[in-house]
Amino acid sequence: MYKRILLPTDGSEPSQRAILAGVDFAKEIGAEVVAMTAIPEFRTFTTDAEMLEQTRDQYEAASKERGQRLLDEVASAARDAGVVCTRVLAVSDNPYDAIITSARDHQCDLIVMASHGHRGLKGLLLGSETQKVLVHSAIPVMVHR
Repeated sequence: MYKRILLPTDGSEPSQRAILAGVDFAKEIGAEVVAMTAIPEFRTFTTDAEMLEQTRDQYEAASKERGQRLLDEVASAARDAGVVCTRVLAVSDNPYDAIITSARDHQCDLIVMASHGHRGLKGLLLGSETQKVLVHSAIPVMVHR
């Protein structure tokens, strides 16, 4: 069945629930997991308050620290379940693309990710990363709600 499962996280509560479900699933089937998160590239012209208030070095250090913290949470859940876990910190302004690229580069045969539950006009305007992964990925995607 599945041997390596990508577990992307953004640190949100739905994402954390999907991580736990993905780790449990991996344990049941004897698969390993790849924890993954994406941090945005630094931009000089931006509306992101953090980028405006920090230098490039400060922003990158803070972003990497946050990313590592998110990956540590996934690795901890995997360790507690006895599941092998690899960590991937991607730098990308397009999280969906980083998710698909990471899954392909680490030879994952399944992506397990959260649905944040935005529906209607709000969901359409926000543009769900999960929806983008579903549309563009050749690798199967399991959506946790």
